[in-house]
Amino acid sequence: MPGRRVAIAPVVQALLRVMRKVHAARGLELRCAAIDSTLAFAGEEQDLHEMLGNLLDNACKWARAAVSVQARLDNGATAPMLVVTVQDDGPGIAADQRDAVLSRGVRIDESVPGSGLGLAIVSDLVAAYGGAITLDLSPLGGLQVAVRLPVVT
Repeated sequence: MPGRRVAIAPVVQALLRVMRKVHAARGLELRCAAIDSTLAFAGEEQDLHEMLGNLLDNACKWARAAVSVQARLDNGATAPMLVVTVQDDGPGIAADQRDAVLSRGVRIDESVPGSGLGLAIVSDLVAAYGGAITLDLSPLGGLQVAVRLPVVT
C-alpha cells in the first residue's frame, strides 16, 4: 500500500504483552528474537495486528510451554519481503492437514476453544497483500507458521 509504513517491532512487543496477560494462567514462555527497528510492513496497522494476533493467540492456545516469534527481512530473488515466523511446542498439525486448516471453520482438534477462523483470516489477509503463508513442523516440536509480507525499504 503506497505510503503505508508500520514498524514491526512495536506491534510484536505489544501483542506479546497482551498474550502474556491473556494466557498468564498457562505460564508460557513467550520469546522474541531481536527485531531490526527499521523493519516495516507496507500495509494497514490493524491488518498487521489481526494477522500476528491470530498467529500468536493460536500458538499460545496450543503450546505446552513455549512460543517463539521472529521477524526478519528476506532479500529474495524478486523483492524484499518481511518474514514473520511464529513457533510453538504443542502437538503441531500433520502435513496432510495443513492446507485444510487455512480454510474457514476447519478445526482439526476441538479440545481447545476456538472458531476455526483465525488461520483462515490470516491466510486471506496475507493473500490480499500479495504475501504467502506456510505451515511446517517447528524446531520446538509443534507448529511453525511463517508469513511473507511486503516491506517498506
